[in-house]
Amino acid sequence: QPQPRFGLLFDIDGVLVRGRMLIPAAKLAVEKLVDSQGRFVVPVVFVTNAGNCLRQTKADQLSHILGVPITQDQVIMSHSPLRMFKKFHDKCVLVSGQGPVLEIAKNVGFKNVVSIDMVRESYPLLDMVDHNRRPKLPSTPVVSLPKVEAVVLFGEPIRWETNLQLIIDILLTHGNLNSPHQTHAVPHLPLLACNMDLMWMAEANSPRFGHGTFLVCLENIYKKITGKDLKYEALMGKPSELTYHFAEYLIRSQAMQRQWKLPITSLYAIGDNLMTDIYGANMYNRFLEERAAIKNPKAVAQVVAATGSSTAMPGGEEEFDSMWESELALPSATSCKSVLVCTGVYNPNAEVPSDASRCIKETVFHGHRDFRFDPALVEPNYIVQDVAEAVDLIFQQEKFVPH
Repeated sequence: QPQPRFGLLFDIDGVLVRGRMLIPAAKLAVEKLVDSQGRFVVPVVFVTNAGNCLRQTKADQLSHILGVPITQDQVIMSHSPLRMFKKFHDKCVLVSGQGPVLEIAKNVGFKNVVSIDMVRESYPLLDMVDHNRRPKLPSTPVVSLPKVEAVVLFGEPIRWETNLQLIIDILLTHGNLNSPHQTHAVPHLPLLACNMDLMWMAEANSPRFGHGTFLVCLENIYKKITGKDLKYEALMGKPSELTYHFAEYLIRSQAMQRQWKLPITSLYAIGDNLMTDIYGANMYNRFLEERAAIKNPKAVAQVVAATGSSTAMPGGEEEFDSMWESELALPSATSCKSVLVCTGVYNPNAEVPSDASRCIKETVFHGHRDFRFDPALVEPNYIVQDVAEAVDLIFQQEKFVPH
């Protein structure tokens, strides 16, 4: 077997599937990537901004739909980097999202977790938008909850009005729901959010609301009430650098397991969304270039002047515990190329304005508020029709011929 010097990061929605439907090109792509025993001939990680299930569940779904065995170590959910935020693992955290959020939170390391439903039941007077769900007065709290010390947003919830109301309540009372709002109190409780996707592509003809849309609502309500910006302790999922550090680490681990001797130096990120997949891959590539330039201080000064250094980006880099510090500080990759496919959110007929100020005014920038618009970061290295074409192109670039 020839040994690859590259690894692949696949987005899932819009690249491999649309909702529950397999995109036909995905079957072809997988056939090119596995040998006769069904083993991948190159290291592969599936990087999704979905956050409503466990990694193992997503791996099982992918194995079933793609017809090849996939392990949870090949999957990154938007919440996977939360296991690095050890300083919150013992705090009482409120979680918002759907699916088994309590189980997901425990799985990434949180020990003391409260759900939105638990808050509703304890404080029946807080959730008042739906007239049919309003409590019959008088009502008394059912159980007393521990004081919430941080808020973790896993993904878009089901009842937005309930979640928006109760999260705002927690933030404005500093976790003490028996007291009234303190709109002047700063700073608010730590807030960690996974998945900033404004839109994602399911079976419908047009993109659907993602968790990024929920965050836009939360940020604007908080600002409207307090006059201050909502602040995040960390933002996870693509395009956050944390996610790509973790992906590179998993690619390296796969190469080690296969006892491949040569380091994996190139990464290719294949996605359908300019604002998450392409922006994130290009930003990580910039980080890898800056890192390589550190051997040459002059070059570093130039890069920092040109980009306003990558460390200014949101994300709690200082959060890595020592194991992560040593593992993640040493990527073997020196580049991360972005490959855009046309089977999902990206519409080849819609132009991205090159002028940042015009772009934001016209609200074409679908990226998150805390990531500045930079036209260079939404410029893919390659645009192809679908994921099978992407794999062919990468094999060509790398002169890789699997036997």
